[in-house]
Amino acid sequence: MTDFPVRIRPEIAALPPYRQGKQAGTDSFKLSSNENPFAPLPRVVEAMQAATAVNRYPDASAGRLRARLAERFGVDADAVHVGAGSVSLLYQLAQATSGPGDEILFAWRSFEAYPGLAVVAGATAVTVPLTESGEHDLDAMAEAVTDRTRMIIVCSPNNPTGPIVTQAAFDAFVQAVPGDVLVVLDEAYAEFVTDLEAVDGERVLASGRENVVVLRTFSKAYGLAGLRIGYAVGHPRILDAARTTGIPLSVTAPAEAAALASLDSEAELRARVAELADRRDDLVLALRDAGWNVPDAQGNFVWLPAGDRAVEVAEAFDAAGLIVRPFAGDGVRISVGELGAIEKIVQVAASVAP
Repeated sequence: MTDFPVRIRPEIAALPPYRQGKQAGTDSFKLSSNENPFAPLPRVVEAMQAATAVNRYPDASAGRLRARLAERFGVDADAVHVGAGSVSLLYQLAQATSGPGDEILFAWRSFEAYPGLAVVAGATAVTVPLTESGEHDLDAMAEAVTDRTRMIIVCSPNNPTGPIVTQAAFDAFVQAVPGDVLVVLDEAYAEFVTDLEAVDGERVLASGRENVVVLRTFSKAYGLAGLRIGYAVGHPRILDAARTTGIPLSVTAPAEAAALASLDSEAELRARVAELADRRDDLVLALRDAGWNVPDAQGNFVWLPAGDRAVEVAEAFDAAGLIVRPFAGDGVRISVGELGAIEKIVQVAASVAP
């Protein structure tokens, strides 16, 4: 590449940077980043404000938070790894398991960071199309595993389309995958799930499947997206390998304090999550009535399968003060945000229905 002043890996030069959801103006609803619309609880704010010793480095292992999470999952603290958002943990796991000549397998379309983490690790991304209803095709994914496969990512609920993977399907899939291949269950939206058939990372871990690592985050349900804190639970030796690839001291003391305070306030936060899930379900029904074939939604977002019209449809929402997330050629993802946005979403969706 001649436009770089130094030599850059060609695959990195060709890789587009991660593009976050478009920001919204003061007169718009930001529905592009799957953020929690509720402000932090006073108790959480107080905990952050009390973490004032920022002239000192934080606890590199986030030890207090790891202990709390280990108790919750019934594991030792070494089986928990805290990072700067679950996406940072994905990068660590990719670099720990995969390199040139190796393959990282995932469904597509899914979380847009997945292709990039394979490239950064020097591995090859192998994608398996979703079903027509926006679900993982786990049978096809199992068939796509080769002797070069080092890491598989299963996103449930799937971002951006919304459906879950069932517990039965996930269990059968893991049985079909070689035991020395890492399976990452990305459950960034687990707290919003109301489908009783959905895979549950806690249940998977309790079954003793040593090649599965479960990822969760405080960004979505707990409303701490701006603090960047997530965690992985799995076999300690796998997490040790991930820890060696991470940026040291990347989890700040205010972030750990806020996460601990959120766990102390979980009942109130779960009530907010339940309200958003109800709002989501109502929105899905309204959008279907408006003419859209919306997949089952189990996160804090809904999916409009707009295909080649994705950018055009998103522009109509933007014009109405609703900032959504288009995926060119595939569809539009709309976060479930403020209650005042719901009626406007349905109105615009009806005006551009297929």
